[in-house]
Amino acid sequence: MTIKRQPLFDPQSFLAKVGEGRSIASYRKDQIIFSQGDPADAVFYIQKGKVKITVISEQGKEAVIAILDPNEFFGEACLAGQAQRITTVTSMVESAIMRLDKAAVVRVIHHEPAFSEMFIAHLLGRTIRVEADLVDQLFNSSEKRLARLLLLLANFGKDGKPEPIVAKISQEMLAEMIGTTRSRVSFFMNKFRKLGLIEYDGSIEGGIQVHSSLLNLVLHEQPEIRTGLPPPEGRS
Repeated sequence: MTIKRQPLFDPQSFLAKVGEGRSIASYRKDQIIFSQGDPADAVFYIQKGKVKITVISEQGKEAVIAILDPNEFFGEACLAGQAQRITTVTSMVESAIMRLDKAAVVRVIHHEPAFSEMFIAHLLGRTIRVEADLVDQLFNSSEKRLARLLLLLANFGKDGKPEPIVAKISQEMLAEMIGTTRSRVSFFMNKFRKLGLIEYDGSIEGGIQVHSSLLNLVLHEQPEIRTGLPPPEGRS
């Protein structure tokens, strides 16, 4: 008697197709995927595009806390008992997002080790990133924080080749993400461009080419990088 073997489970194939508890939706630029206060009942996976995660304080102040790229999950806090969303997620470009019902995610985690391994790797990577962000905020200057953020947005350190930042990234958004003022971001962006660490034509919202030489600022802070003082206002 021939025993028919079940095909190996492929997480990427699972995350590419509609199925039980899984649906795919297209989002236009600046469209909200979920809002702060919405029920937390699903996990999302970015098939294509880019999203930003923001939070609004009781005083109405909005802050950008993360920008996510393809092959990343978000909304996973529902698996830890979060009943309502504490953030808002918005597409930054045209995006294709898979929605996985909470029950569907729990089921596949329990039954498919390959998916569990992939999802745990995602959670560990996110935890490491949050810890690094905290250390960055506590101990690094706003100049170094901006350099690190630009490198992360350009995918340095991730699988695949670094790429230009093609989504709309305003100076105000960069300032929010590193905890400083727009004027300081403008000062440092001009400084990085003069030093040949980045390139952009006209407005930075048209895209920024980040060069690997910017790593020198984060890792070694060469003497020529230290010259020049930013405007005195705001956080250092």
